[in-house]
Amino acid sequence: MPELNDAISEYTNQLQIGQIQKAYKGIMSFMSALKTTLESRHPNYAGSGLYFGYMDMTYFAFTPLELKRRNLKIAIVYLHQENRFELWLGGSNRKVQSEYINYFKGKDLGGYMLSQVSPGVDSIIELIVCEQPDFEDADKLMKIIEEKTISFADQILSLLQN
Repeated sequence: MPELNDAISEYTNQLQIGQIQKAYKGIMSFMSALKTTLESRHPNYAGSGLYFGYMDMTYFAFTPLELKRRNLKIAIVYLHQENRFELWLGGSNRKVQSEYINYFKGKDLGGYMLSQVSPGVDSIIELIVCEQPDFEDADKLMKIIEEKTISFADQILSLLQN
């Protein structure tokens, strides 16, 4: 399988430079600190474990209890290749996801992107939070993500009440 060997060779070369490890460790440290900070500030939200991913995405769920009771969750997602943070409303399983996508069809979502039911799609609604985040100013970045997450959760709850 020459293509895999070529990819592994390039991976090894990049690791020898050392920047990938530094970046990955920085992203994981930030995500862990963000999770801890949010959970300490918002005890009425339920958090999940941190999913480190395969250098494609890293995320954790951070969900108001009212959404959790509806088998919904909010994921704070860092997309590695895009270098951006997104918020995803997700379901506890594909059936729940499909039901809520159908529920939200035709509703005014205020600019949020409604997902389509298809293989590999894990969201119901998506919101881009921050493109090209400044990890050097972690406190400011955490504040932006926190504010947008709380606002997103409130707006989702409002959409469900209408």
